[in-house]
Amino acid sequence: MDMPIRRLGRSGLPVSALSFGSWVTFGEQMNVDAAAATMRVAYDAGINFFDNAEAYAGGQSETIMGEVLKREGWSRDSYVVSSKVFWGGDKPTQRGLHRKHVRDCCDTALTRLQVDYLDLYFCHRPDVDTPVEEVVFTMDQLIRAGKVLYWGTSEWNAQQITEAVGVARANGLHGPTMEQPQYHMFHREKVEAEFEPLYETIGLGTTVWSPLASGILTGKYRDGIPSDSRAALPGYEWLRRRFESEEGQAMIAKARQLEPIAEELGCKLGQLAIAWCLTNPDVSTVILGASKVEQLEENLGALAVLDQLTPEVLTKIETVLANAPEGAQRF
Repeated sequence: MDMPIRRLGRSGLPVSALSFGSWVTFGEQMNVDAAAATMRVAYDAGINFFDNAEAYAGGQSETIMGEVLKREGWSRDSYVVSSKVFWGGDKPTQRGLHRKHVRDCCDTALTRLQVDYLDLYFCHRPDVDTPVEEVVFTMDQLIRAGKVLYWGTSEWNAQQITEAVGVARANGLHGPTMEQPQYHMFHREKVEAEFEPLYETIGLGTTVWSPLASGILTGKYRDGIPSDSRAALPGYEWLRRRFESEEGQAMIAKARQLEPIAEELGCKLGQLAIAWCLTNPDVSTVILGASKVEQLEENLGALAVLDQLTPEVLTKIETVLANAPEGAQRF
């Protein structure tokens, strides 16, 4: 199946409905060769957006991706690449969204990724210590300097985004184009409710992450924590605790109830979960993550499931999700 193309919100930028991110995997589970293999499969499948951040593997993720982009030699006008700014180091000037760090991070990302400009540049979290005016003016300067094409936010709330847009409009500056929120069957309120007015008023685009709920919606945690899973990695003990919590166990149980629906469609649970995200017209692109080529190829199979998600099937899914785990977000 050909990769569907969507616009990034109201902007003219075409992005593939599925994209590929490097969080956790690059530098943690994958070297340059392994990263090249997965990115090549992604690119050949029609994925044109590759997501990254300064915080991923302490910058090593960007370095690995940059080596792959150089090695593959893809035309720069054929793909979109991003970075995010907030956590760059332990020193005060290496964190946050103040003008110095935002500019320094951008320059560092360009060097690591071996590109002349960033297509997308995200403020990885809101910064209560930096005035929003400073953030907006700095991002506008980077766009005017040709270092960034579009800037956006990640895990900001609707009020914070609206405030940034207001500053931009009042001063003739480039405002945020997109937001990168978490979105999956158990985490819906922000994308489906809180941001709903912003899709029309400002044309907000979304590059959603964690469509598989950190793996819960693949079914691989139904019998415990596999030794080769993300939750077993050093430094991700928080994820293991989440899975082993009462809320996590309830989500895992809910995922089991979704498996028969996937079986009826002849697909994997993870493919069903990814395709479900794509049924939301306000989702510009769904970011996939994979540590193996086989995982990525399986996830790409979600495209073949999309047309099978009829109103009747979606109703079955909603029936299961209606009794969401205690503590999980509901729509």
